[in-house]
Amino acid sequence: MCGIVAYTGFRQARPILLEGIKRLEYRGYDSAGIAVLNGGGLHVRKNAGRISVLESAISNEELLGTCGMAHTRWATHGQPNDENAHPHLDASGRIALVHNGIIENYQALRTYLKQQGIECRSDTDTEVLVQLVGHFYKGDIEAAVRAALSDVRGTYGIAVICSEEPGKIIAAKKGSPLIIGVGDGEYIVASDAAAIIQHTAQVIYLSDGEMASVWDDGFKTMTLDAAPVTKEVEELGLTLEDIELGGHAHFMLKEIMEQPDATANCMRGRVDLMEGRIVLGGLAELARELVQTKRFIITACGTAWHAGLLGEYLFEDLAHIPTEVEYASEFRYRNPIIEQGTVVIAVSQSGETTDTQAALREARDKGAIALGVVNVVGSTIARETDAGIYLHVGPEIGVASTKAYLGQVLVLTMMALYIGRRRHLSQPALQDHLTALASLPDKIAAITRQSDDIRRVAEEFKDAENWLYLGRGYNYPTALEGALKLKEISYIHAEGMPAAEMKHGPIALITEDMPVVFIATKNSQYEKVISNIQEVLARKGRVIAVATEGDTEIANLAEHVFYVPDLPEPLQPLITIVPLQLLAYHAAVLRGCDVDKPRNLAKSVTVE
Repeated sequence: MCGIVAYTGFRQARPILLEGIKRLEYRGYDSAGIAVLNGGGLHVRKNAGRISVLESAISNEELLGTCGMAHTRWATHGQPNDENAHPHLDASGRIALVHNGIIENYQALRTYLKQQGIECRSDTDTEVLVQLVGHFYKGDIEAAVRAALSDVRGTYGIAVICSEEPGKIIAAKKGSPLIIGVGDGEYIVASDAAAIIQHTAQVIYLSDGEMASVWDDGFKTMTLDAAPVTKEVEELGLTLEDIELGGHAHFMLKEIMEQPDATANCMRGRVDLMEGRIVLGGLAELARELVQTKRFIITACGTAWHAGLLGEYLFEDLAHIPTEVEYASEFRYRNPIIEQGTVVIAVSQSGETTDTQAALREARDKGAIALGVVNVVGSTIARETDAGIYLHVGPEIGVASTKAYLGQVLVLTMMALYIGRRRHLSQPALQDHLTALASLPDKIAAITRQSDDIRRVAEEFKDAENWLYLGRGYNYPTALEGALKLKEISYIHAEGMPAAEMKHGPIALITEDMPVVFIATKNSQYEKVISNIQEVLARKGRVIAVATEGDTEIANLAEHVFYVPDLPEPLQPLITIVPLQLLAYHAAVLRGCDVDKPRNLAKSVTVE
C-alpha cells in the first residue's frame, strides 16, 4: 500500500528520498509528500497526485538537509487531497510522521486529543498518531513514540523525525512491512527493498512489535516495551537491474516476458529429472506430517486466491487430500473449524497481505500447521509460518500479478506432486509430470511470441465493456484469473465462471457484441466445453478460445484462437494463463490505461 522512505546520513536527503518513493510508485498511491530537517526546523511539501507534481513544486533551494522522510499514500481515511497527504505534523510543528496501516481506534484517540485542546486538521487516522506523539513528547522522541503506540489499536509501519533531535529516525512496525538499509555512515528506513537497493544490500528486518532508533552512525532495536532486541544484518537477494524496465514499455510486459526464466528459477533444484523426484527443502522437516495430514486449507486474497483454487484441485487430484480454499478476509471472522491434522497454507506474493496474515494467525492459534508460499524473502508470513517455499521468481513491480501468480501455481503443483508421490502417485506418473515441468520454460516462451497476434485481437475488442471468461475443471480458476487481469488494468467489466454455470443465468447477458473467452484445451471436459461454445454461438456471442496446438475443430467455431502447447491436464493452468495476461495487457495499453499503476489498486494490501 503506502510507500515509506526515511534517510539519515552524510548526503543530501531530498534526492535519495524522491528517488526512493519513485521506486515505490508500483505499490499504488494517490498523494505524495516529503519532509526534511534543514537545520532550522522541519520543511514539508506534500500534495495529491503523482510524485512528479511534488517534485516540480520543490525548488532547488528548498529541503536542504541530511535527514528526512518521504511517503506515497493510498487513501483509506479521508480523500486523496493535499491536507490528507503524508507526512503529518504534530501541533507544535516539531514532529513529522509517515504511516502505512490503519489506526482502528483513531476516533476515540481524536476525541481524547480534542479534550486536551489538540485539534486535528486532516481526516486521516495517521494525524491522530502524530498528534499523540507530540502530546507525549517531553524531550525524548523514542519515549514519546513508545507511549503513543501503547494507546494505539491497529496496524502500522511508521517513521518519525523530530526537529529537536536532528539526525534521528524512529521506526516501528506492527502488521505493515518495514526494513532498515545499513550503509556506511547512512541508513534508509523503507517499506520495500526497492527503495534501498541502489544504496545498500545490507538490511535488517523489523518484526511486529519492534521499533528502532536510527542515527547516521548507528542504530538500536528494541520491543515496544523497551526491551533490547538483537537483529542480524542480512543480504538482500535483489539487484538494481531486477527492478529496472530493461527496455520494455511497462513492468507488466517485462514480467510476462520474464516468465520462462521465472519458472526455471522457481523449479531450479526442486525438479530433479535424473533422480525422478521433487525436492522441497523448506518442507523436509514436516514431510511426515504433510503426508499424514487429513485436510489442507489454502487461504489467500485476489490473484493468490485463484492460485489457491488451483491448489485445491491439485492436492485433491494428485495427492488425494481433501482441500478447501478460503478468502483470507473471511476466514478469521467466521470461527473456522480446525481439526487435528489440518495444514493451512498462506499464499501471498508480498508476504505482507494483512488479511492473509490474520487468517494465518487464526489458524495457528487453533492448532494448525502453518505453511507459507510467498515471493518476498524475510516477509512477515515467511517468518511466522512453520515452514514454506519461496517462489524465487524475482521482484514483481507491476501491480497486476503475472509471474508471481505463475510461481504460486507452480509451487502448489510441486507440493502436490511431492506429497502425492509419498501417498499413492506412481513413479512413472511422477516422471511424466516432471518431464512436462522441465519443458515449461520453452513452452511459455513460445506463447509469448504470439504477443503481436494477441494485440491485434485486443484491438478488435478493446471497446467492448462486458466480457465473459469460461472454463471447466482446471480451466475454471484460469477463467477467474484471466477476467481479473482484464478488470484490474483495463477497467473493462469481466466475469469468470465455470462454463456450465453460464446457462444458469449469465447466458442472458450474451449479445452479438459480447466477447466470450473460453479456455478450451484438450482435457477430460473438452467435449462439454465445445457444447458450451455452441450455446454462445447460437446467441451470436463472439468467441475467443485458448486451445491446444493441433486442435482444428475449435478453429471452425471460435473467431480467434490462441494456441498453447500440450501438457498433462493438471499442468495446463501453467500455460493457459499466459495468452490471457497478454490479452489484458494489450487491451489496457490500447485503451490508454496506466498499466503498471491501475487506479485505486495497490501492490501490497496491508490494510483490511
